[in-house]
Formats: sequence, structure tokens, C-alpha cells
Amino acid sequence: MRDKTQTNSRASESGPGDGLVKAGGIVFVVGAVATLVTMAPLFLHTDPFPPVAYAVCMLMGVGFLLAAAGVLKGVAVQRRAARSSV
Repeated sequence: MRDKTQTNSRASESGPGDGLVKAGGIVFVVGAVATLVTMAPLFLHTDPFPPVAYAVCMLMGVGFLLAAAGVLKGVAVQRRAARSSV
């Protein structure tokens, strides 16, 4: 049994695209909640929300694109680092 555990130094570091991925996740969740809220009147047989509320649902796609851009940015930086070390 081990007495001491080693911490992963990479886990505490923030990568080049991590901010975009986190922001994309938050924006995606906001869009998902907006989608659930705007779909509720359809099932509850109440008056639907105005069209602006449906536009907020588009944040799901925006969040996904932000997160994908962060992942691609991180991949590009790692590829550049790997090429320069060879």
C-alpha cells in the first residue's frame, strides 16, 4: 500500500483551449435549459413564449462550437509542440 500519492502536475495546469471549452460548456447548458423551458408550454397546453425565447435556444449550438474550437486549439498547440521537439 502506498503512503504517498503523487499529484498529476498536468491536471492542475490550464491548457491553451481550456477556457473556450469551459465557456462553451456553460453556454451549452444555458441553451439546453432554455430549450427545456421553451418546450414546456407545448406539453402543458399553455401559450407559447415569444420568438425571442426560441432564439435563446440557439445558444446550444453556439456553446458546442465554442467547445469544439477550444478542443481544436488545444490539438493545434500540441501538434506544434510535438513537431518542434522532433
